[in-house]
Amino acid sequence: MTNSFDDAKMPMLDHLVELRKRLTWSAGAFFALFMASFYFAGPVFDFLVQPLYDMWQGDESRRLIFTALHEKFLTEIKVAFFVSAFVSFPIISNQIWLFVAPGLYKHEKRAFLPFLIATPVLFFMGGAFVYYVILPVAWDFFASYEQSGGDGRLAIQLEPKVDQYLSLVMRLIFAFGLSFELPVILTLLAKVGIIDAAGLRKKRRYAIVAAFIAAAVLTPPDPISQLGLAIPIIILYEISIWCATLVAKPGPEADEEEGVDEE
Repeated sequence: MTNSFDDAKMPMLDHLVELRKRLTWSAGAFFALFMASFYFAGPVFDFLVQPLYDMWQGDESRRLIFTALHEKFLTEIKVAFFVSAFVSFPIISNQIWLFVAPGLYKHEKRAFLPFLIATPVLFFMGGAFVYYVILPVAWDFFASYEQSGGDGRLAIQLEPKVDQYLSLVMRLIFAFGLSFELPVILTLLAKVGIIDAAGLRKKRRYAIVAAFIAAAVLTPPDPISQLGLAIPIIILYEISIWCATLVAKPGPEADEEEGVDEE
C-alpha cells in the first residue's frame, strides 16, 4: 500500500510558496478584521464593561477613569486586536488546514477535523462562562471592599482604570478559554497514543492539584474566580477521560485489519 500523497510530492520550493500564500491570506484577514474591529472598539468595550455597569446601575456617580492621555486610545487598540484575533481564528485555522491537509491520509483528515471545529467552540464557551457567570460575582466581591467615610475613616471608592479593567477581563477570558480546550488537547493526545484513559485516571489527584495551582496563577487573588476556574478544569478533565476512552488508539490487530481494508 502506498501513501495517497507519495505520487504527488511537492518540491521544497512549492511548499514554501504554498506556506507564503497561506500566511498572506491569514495576515490579510487579520489586518482587515483589525481595522473593522477598531471601528467598533468602543461598543465592544462597553459590552465588556456591562457586568460592572449592571452592578452599579442607578448610581450616576460611578465611572471608569484613565490617567494617561493615550490610555483610552491604546485600550481601544487592544480591544481591536483581541476581537480580530478571535474572529479571524476560523480563517487562520482554515488556512492551516489547507496547508496541512494535502499531506494527510483520509482517516487522518476525518480524525483531525472534529478537533479543528471544537477548538473555537470550546474557547467561546469558556469566554461566555467568564462573562455571564464569573464576572458578576467577582465584581461584587471586589466592590465589597469599599467603605464609607466618617467616624475617623476615609472613604474608599472603587474607580477602575480602563486599561486595567480590560487587561483583567481579557486575562480571565483567555484563561478560561484556554482551560476549556483541555478535552481537545487530551483527546488528541489519546488519539495518537501518547496518553490513555487509564493513565489519566491514575493521575487524577495530581490533575486536581494542578487545576487549583493554575487557577491561582491565572485568576485574580479571590476565591470566587479561583474556584470558578478550578472546578470547570476538574470537570473538563473527567470529560477528557471519557473522550480518551472513546478514541483509544486501536491495538496492533485492529491496525492490521484497517491496513487490509485500505488495501
